[in-house]
Amino acid sequence: MASTADIKNGVVLSIDGQLWSVVEFQHVKPGKGGAFVRTKLKNVVSGKTVDRTFNAGAKVDIQNVDRRDFTYLYNDGESFVFMDATDYDQINVSEAVVGDAANYLLENQLVTIALHDGLPLYIDMPASVVLEITYTEPGLQGDRSSAGTKPATVQTGYEIQVPLFLETGTKVKVDTRTGDYLGRVND
Repeated sequence: MASTADIKNGVVLSIDGQLWSVVEFQHVKPGKGGAFVRTKLKNVVSGKTVDRTFNAGAKVDIQNVDRRDFTYLYNDGESFVFMDATDYDQINVSEAVVGDAANYLLENQLVTIALHDGLPLYIDMPASVVLEITYTEPGLQGDRSSAGTKPATVQTGYEIQVPLFLETGTKVKVDTRTGDYLGRVND
């Protein structure tokens, strides 16, 4: 068991049988009373964020979470198959764990997967990915009813909003956190 002095950003704590990642922490020493640690915790599985305060010196259960690089291979219909970049072992990751990252996954793409006792907890995608537009309506010059954007389907099947001038076959950079169009990519 560790104490509150070991709490740092990115550390994973086990609280009431659930894993929580420390997003922010602050050691507070008020003029009156005992010191304490104020933390913002994010549930590793659900993504829910809570604020929690610990008394200074309290015991906390820090868990070992292994973050490793994996290459995405394919989706077998039930789960996503990834290959470890170091020892070439393959693991199956359920759709629930992959979540919204499935909208941006291309074959042979590198991602970071956090593992706890051999079980995948979550996937860290790169901040942005390059995807090709597979279908979009032609943009009409002067059509500004939709603030200058139109829907476009990218090669993963995900639909994003892009400027009117983009056409099918154009490669675009997409933010994996928000799904926003970031710009056109020239080959």
